[in-house]
Parts: sequence; C-alpha cells; structure tokens
Amino acid sequence: MSKQEALINNQRGFTLIEILVVVVILGILAGIVVPRLLGEPEKARRTKVAIQIRGFEQALASFKLDNGFFPRTEQGLDALVEKPRDGKIPTHYRDKGYMKKIPMDPWDNSYIYLSPGIHDDYDIMSYGPDGVSGGEGDDADINSWEIE
Repeated sequence: MSKQEALINNQRGFTLIEILVVVVILGILAGIVVPRLLGEPEKARRTKVAIQIRGFEQALASFKLDNGFFPRTEQGLDALVEKPRDGKIPTHYRDKGYMKKIPMDPWDNSYIYLSPGIHDDYDIMSYGPDGVSGGEGDDADINSWEIE
C-alpha cells in the first residue's frame, strides 16, 4: 500500500453512531439549559420593577424633603415630573422636577401610586404581566412594601 492510499484510508468521516451520540448529548444539554433560560426574562422584568420602584422612592424622598409632604394619590407619580396644579401645591418644587419621566412597567402598564398608602406613607405597585390586582407566581403583583 502506498503512502497516498494509506492517507485516503485514514481520512474516514464520522460514523452514523458517532453522529447520533453527539445529537443525543446536545439534546440532553438543551433539555436542561433551555427551561432555565426561558424563566430568566420574567425574573429580569421583576428585577426591573424593583429598581424602578426604588427610583420612585428616592424621588419621592427628595420631593418630601423639599416640600414637607408626599404627592397625593390624585397628583400621582406625575408630580415627580411636573409641578402639580391641583390639590396641595408644593412651594419648593425643583425647576427640573424630580424625574425626567415616569416609565411604564416592563409589561407596558402604569404603576399604581397611593398616598397616603395602606402599608406606608405611600404605596407603589405593579400588577405584573396580567395587569390585574392579585395573582400568583409570575402574575403576582410587585409592591413597594415587599421589596427588600
């Protein structure tokens, strides 16, 4: 056998069994990894809500420090962007407000703001992906008084 013939015989491709073993291994890995990755976007959205609520709380603290009170429910979180014209009018409102804008929650719903709140001086809530009060699991509300 010549050297060239020996090289040709050694350059065989993968056997069908080797390919099937690789496909099975990839299938097992996909079965383990994919379900874990699918739950992460919802966790990220819930984390974003907590961060946004903390931002509201900081702005509300500044508002109260300047004006001696929190905006009322009727004035809403919009009082952090633009000086209220109704209800109790703040006397030391900052020229540029306390926030640039009030974001929607990650499911494109408005945040709920109550002042005075049931649990604290004010309560801030996102009703989660279903947009309805209450719910369990992924549909559970995210509330300012429950965020750690």
